[in-house]
Formats: sequence, structure tokens, C-alpha cells
Amino acid sequence: MPLCFAPDSETALPLYLVAQDGLDHWLTQLPAAQAAWLRATGFDAAIGAVALLPDGQGGIAGAVAGYGTTDARARGRFHLAAARSRLPKGDWRLVSDLTGDDLAQEALGWLMAGYRFDRYRGQSAPKAHLVAPAGVDAARLEILAAGEALTRDLINTPAADMGPEALEDAVFALAAQHGAQVSAIRGDDLLAQNFPMIHAVGRAAEQAPRLLDLRWGDAGPRLTLVGKGVCFDTGGLDIKPSSSMLLMKKDMGGAATVLGLAHMIMALGLPVRLRVLIPAVENAVAGNAFRPGDILTSRLGKTVEVNNTDAEGRLVLADALTLASEEDTDLIVSMATLTGAARVAVGPDLAPFYTDDDTLAAGLTQAAPTVADPVWRMPFHMPYEAMIEPGIADLDNAPSGGFAGSITAALFLRRFTQGAPYAHFDIYGWAPKPAPARTKGGTGQGARALLAALSDRWSL
Repeated sequence: MPLCFAPDSETALPLYLVAQDGLDHWLTQLPAAQAAWLRATGFDAAIGAVALLPDGQGGIAGAVAGYGTTDARARGRFHLAAARSRLPKGDWRLVSDLTGDDLAQEALGWLMAGYRFDRYRGQSAPKAHLVAPAGVDAARLEILAAGEALTRDLINTPAADMGPEALEDAVFALAAQHGAQVSAIRGDDLLAQNFPMIHAVGRAAEQAPRLLDLRWGDAGPRLTLVGKGVCFDTGGLDIKPSSSMLLMKKDMGGAATVLGLAHMIMALGLPVRLRVLIPAVENAVAGNAFRPGDILTSRLGKTVEVNNTDAEGRLVLADALTLASEEDTDLIVSMATLTGAARVAVGPDLAPFYTDDDTLAAGLTQAAPTVADPVWRMPFHMPYEAMIEPGIADLDNAPSGGFAGSITAALFLRRFTQGAPYAHFDIYGWAPKPAPARTKGGTGQGARALLAALSDRWSL
């Protein structure tokens, strides 16, 4: 679905965005009949409140949308988007005091509120359209919205239609769209080319495991994005209960997010040398599935004791991260729906990230609020390193005890980056309930914050 602004038009009606603390003053500036109408209908300027303004001849002169209070706005984001579905069909021109990042956020939220996942059932899209507000980079916002829509579509698609083969098709389609180069290593070729842990995790599935490798750009900083592409996770032989499998189509949310971010980077034409690595597998149950207690030898040569086959994401990422670190790079970023521990720590709305680079961490922390993409720094806590060392092998994929699960997973991954500059995002990739600009279902996390932080860091 195109997530675009309406063309500029003289017929576009004004859409006033009014905060609650400014409502009384704003009403004094309206024609008396319209002000009386709003008072009579009880319009209170709460977030999501919408009222139409009559023109005195039975038509519509405009509309007003509530912007709430400062406290109410602090409890959410994309407040203008809450009004979109309540407006009638037509083109609208925003009238507000917003500028800069605040204006760009609301305009982006409006675009993302047009997203619908309609692959399996027709969905009615909002009929109200917004003319790009003066002062925003409309083309950039449309690209960001398209990247987010790609991420959502990939996550929302069930595993029967988004297995490793379909995820590969999506990578090749994105490459074709932007003139990127892409290759794939599949099945037993993973063993021949030394990706043993990707092969071990995915070998029991009907669709062969694979490693997808996209490259784009020939100048600028080298950025490598690594996305966990577990297209469905049964838990393997340490099988999940059925209730825990219900959302496992989203276990490739890391891959979906880096692909959405890659689209943003390529569509914006940013001067970077981009590489995207996606280990695409299904963690299935069969006679040849890898087992608890198995010891796997990774691409790096480190041995890993498998103490839980449901901690498979870090195994496939480890081989991909090793490959990423074998060439010079300015930054490696992994994104993965990796641990339930991260959700317990920060909930579904925050994207926790890890990095040893204090400058990058500060850049992410500063950029995230400007693009309405909340993130939270977590520590590579060195005293926990011993927790991932089982003694019988170099590393343990699932330390016992249950403490610090997100941190120990991040420490595990860092062992395979060979000292390269590195950041890791332990995302959820799912909105458990609808919110302005976000339908219930798949969602991107961290991509806009990373894009903004790197744009500033590298003067893109």
C-alpha cells in the first residue's frame, strides 16, 4: 500500500491541531458560530478527539484534532495519527505550531497510520490524506514509512508463507529494487563453506537453512547489518508449549527490521557501503534435529554446548557475526528477537541495545526521541562472562539459573565479533495492542533511531 502524502491542492481543508491548554484561546480566534458549535459538542482537545467545523452552508469548513496535555503526550507518540481514522474522506492541510522534529514525527505517524496488512483479508484504509506540511522532508518520511511497512509485512506473514525460501525471495526483491548484489548459501553448502551452526539449527526443517548476503554502495563508511531470520521457532527438541509458539512467526523480526532499515538507507541514497547478512532457518523438530547436550563447533572455531535448543537464535547469529567481522567494517549491528528476558526488563515498547562504544550509545540515546523510536542502553556486564562458560566447551548457549538472560545472550554474541565495532539490539518486533500509527502485530524497533544516530555520526 502506498504510504504517501497527498499532492498539494487548493481544495485541501484545514486541519487544526490544538492542545488542551490552548483550546480556550484558540476558540476565541474562530468565527463565533464555529466556536459555539465546538463548545456545544463538548470538544475537549484530548488526544484522538476530532470535530468537524461547519461552513454555514451544510458543508465542512475544516476540522480540529486534539493534541492533549503535555503529560498525555509524554505517555505515547504519534498523536496526530490518532485522529486520522476519524476524519472523513478528503485532503487535509495541517495547521499547527509544531516545527522541527515534533512536526516530522507527527507527519510520519500520519503516514504509518495508513498501514494495513491485507494479504489475507481486505482491510479498509483511512480515506483522509494529508498534504505534506511545510518544513518537513516529505520524500524522506515516505521512505521511512515504506521501510517500516516492509518490516511489518514480513513479520505479519505466517511462517507457512514466510519460511526461509520466502525470506530469501524478499531479500532478492529488495536487492533488485535498489540495484544491490545478493547471494545465498543453502543447505549442505553451509557445511562446505563453514557455517556449521546455521546448518545445525535449520537442518531439521523441510526448507533448507541458508545465509543471505546483500551488498550495496561503493563509498563511505562500512556498515554491516545482521538480522536473526528464524522464520518459525518450535523450540526444537526443547519444544515450546503451544501458547509460547503463537507468536513465533515473528522470530524473524530481526531480519525484517534490518531489511526495513536497508530499504531506508538505499532509498535515501546514503553514502555508505552496506552489507546485510541474514541467517534464515526454521527451528523444527525431526529425527535429525540438533539435541540438548550437543557440542557444536562454530565458524570461528569456538565450541558451544547446547543446553537448550530453544536458544537457537544466538547460534545462527554467531556464524553470521563471524563472517561479518572477517572483513574491515566501521560498525556491525545485530538485530534479533532474542530473549524473553529483554521483554521482562523493558517491556514490548522499548528496544534495548548493547555496545561498548559510548559515543554510539550517546548518539542513539539522543536520536531516539527525535524520531519517536525509543531505545534503552543495556550493559555488557563483564562479571557475567563466566556464566556463558560451561567448562566442557568454550561457550554455553543457555546458562542455567535464568538471571540476566538478555545480557548473557549479548555477551555470547560479542564473542564472535572478533573485536570489531559492534552494537546489538534485543528487540520484540511486535505491538501487542493497537496504538496511534501502529496496528496490532509486527513492528520495527530501533531502525529509525539507528539511522538518525549514524547519519549524525557519519555526517550522512
